[in-house]
Amino acid sequence: MTTRCMRIITGKLKGRSIPVPKSGRLRPTSDRTKEGLFSVIDARVYFDDTRVLDLFAGSGNLGFEAISRGSEFCLFVDDEPLHIRQIEKTAKNFGVHEQMRTIMADVDMFLQQKHGTFDFVFADPPYDYYKMEEMIDLIVAENWLNEDGWFILEHDKRHDFSSHENCVFSKPYGRTIVSMFKRNPDDF
Repeated sequence: MTTRCMRIITGKLKGRSIPVPKSGRLRPTSDRTKEGLFSVIDARVYFDDTRVLDLFAGSGNLGFEAISRGSEFCLFVDDEPLHIRQIEKTAKNFGVHEQMRTIMADVDMFLQQKHGTFDFVFADPPYDYYKMEEMIDLIVAENWLNEDGWFILEHDKRHDFSSHENCVFSKPYGRTIVSMFKRNPDDF
């Protein structure tokens, strides 16, 4: 069951709706926040032929936006079966099911295994997620990112990562703060 839909902002899927599963466990990225974070990235790099990892994927909103903008592949990770089923259904409806894969797993457990490197890693964990700092360090230091890769984290004002050595951008969009990290911050 779904309650509302998010929209794809631009690219080959522009205007398409992404249904949001009614699981009670989602806080979908708002269109304003999504437009803001993708604008920062778009001003610096292209999504063409990139690989994306969408952690705490929920509806798949961020991963589908990346695919729409030219990413060749997205791996969606979430621990809720309803979310995974909806992402798979949406991918089929959009005709991009061959460009994606889903893994139903706890993100902490998933990050203990290696699944390759990515150009972009998106994470939109619950605001009270207790391992945010560790997740940043793990993704940046454990080669989850390609050499020029980006880690994009959504969090609230209880966390401030702007002084983190790998943080290259941090900005509030309403009550959501988007922080971006790179292995080599000088490449921003």
